[in-house]
Amino acid sequence: MDGFATLLDGYRRFRAGDYARQHERWADLREGQSPQFMVIACSDSRVDPALIFDVSPGEIFSVRNVANLVPPYEEGGGRHGVSAALEFAVTQLEVPNVVVMGHGSCGGCQAALSRGFKDAPEGQGAFISHWVDMLDEPRDRIVAEHGDGAEGARALELETVRISLRNLRTFDFVKTREDAGKLKLHGAYFAIMDGILHVMDDQGEFAPAT
Repeated sequence: MDGFATLLDGYRRFRAGDYARQHERWADLREGQSPQFMVIACSDSRVDPALIFDVSPGEIFSVRNVANLVPPYEEGGGRHGVSAALEFAVTQLEVPNVVVMGHGSCGGCQAALSRGFKDAPEGQGAFISHWVDMLDEPRDRIVAEHGDGAEGARALELETVRISLRNLRTFDFVKTREDAGKLKLHGAYFAIMDGILHVMDDQGEFAPAT
């Protein structure tokens, strides 16, 4: 069986199972969406926000990329995929909550930590290198303090959440709504090894949600 056929088998199970059980929910969603959360997460196949937060269709607006990064506001450049999704979620869907969720064993953070793709040619890591170079400054600080092993990797994974939240506030339409109490920003970190979600407090520290 080829790979796509495997996905089609999954679709048939979904159609006969969850879709049938939530038929009324899907019918309501034909008229549009009104999610309460935007979740910015990593593309890693192990950290699907819909599974981790156990939500129904239409409850979260998701954006996933390498290392769950939000670039700072910029008018030029080429990193506007996240910006476009953010603008749509906040100004058009008017979501009241934006969550940035990092995770353990993040390959993007490991690439930033090791600089393994630095100076790589196109097609062999150049896009990855340019994306994670947003982490160059914290990477140097973290390696100096924690080294480039497991402790440094976890520290950088947590720092990606703080950086993305800080960058979110460089967008006027985010900051204005947050200051007015219309939008709340949240940070979280999912530890794959033990399945525990950690939530960030106002001081930037993380503690288990359980």
